[in-house]
Amino acid sequence: MTEYLEFSFKIAPLQPWSEILMAELIEIGFDSFTEELDGILGYIPEESFNENSLKSLPLMSAPEVKISYTYQQMPNINWNEEWEKNFSPINIEEKVLIRAEFHEPRPDLHEIIIQPKMSFGTGHHPTTHLMIQQMLDMDFTDKKVLDMGCGTSVLAIYAKQRGANEVTAIDIDEWSVENSIENAERNSVQLNISQGTAESLGAESYDIILANINRNILISDIPTYVSVLKDKGQLLLSGLCFFDVEDILQVCNEQGLKLTHQQQREEWCSLLLEK
Repeated sequence: MTEYLEFSFKIAPLQPWSEILMAELIEIGFDSFTEELDGILGYIPEESFNENSLKSLPLMSAPEVKISYTYQQMPNINWNEEWEKNFSPINIEEKVLIRAEFHEPRPDLHEIIIQPKMSFGTGHHPTTHLMIQQMLDMDFTDKKVLDMGCGTSVLAIYAKQRGANEVTAIDIDEWSVENSIENAERNSVQLNISQGTAESLGAESYDIILANINRNILISDIPTYVSVLKDKGQLLLSGLCFFDVEDILQVCNEQGLKLTHQQQREEWCSLLLEK
């Protein structure tokens, strides 16, 4: 069983920085968190931890916030059981319910059933919630869809359920790919799931691209997304804080994309753009 390290991060002020720190920690291998009154507890496999990567995170040297941490080795824990204890259903606008198999069904709502394990994308995080909210008003019928950084593939599954003809889901993390395959089977949908990055994209083109990642990866990869996005195609982005929007829109404008809808939840934003 994998040995884990538990980090106790003290954050002042707590908001909005705790959510932003969690987003950055995910990028260096942290895979679960618990919120505390004065910070967060973060967990990472011991073999994945690199202290230089942690100290190099942008937020660790940001003047607006003070962050300190201590850590300890954790005893062996069944992390899937921990997920089950802490994963509650997510109801999005009384239209979509994201739940696990052990939750009570809601036949009156559109349901997506996932077993999150260690993958990112349960709907609890505001960015996943924002993506689903924006997708409520989008037309997926017979569309070809790409979900980049798919995590649990909850977005890819919803796109397929909404009538997409073909859906490709890609994530850099092997664990997410395995979890996505399982979740697709749970929801009886066919997805093209693979491990990779934007560099893995070939000559295929898409009507809709979903990318809930983070600012730096989006800035780097938006030109690639545009290159495989069909004319009049839609690009839906999240993983962004409100202060990232200007930089992201600058890159989008340079690529000929037009902003059609912007939405915010807490300090997080999502952008719907058209080519």
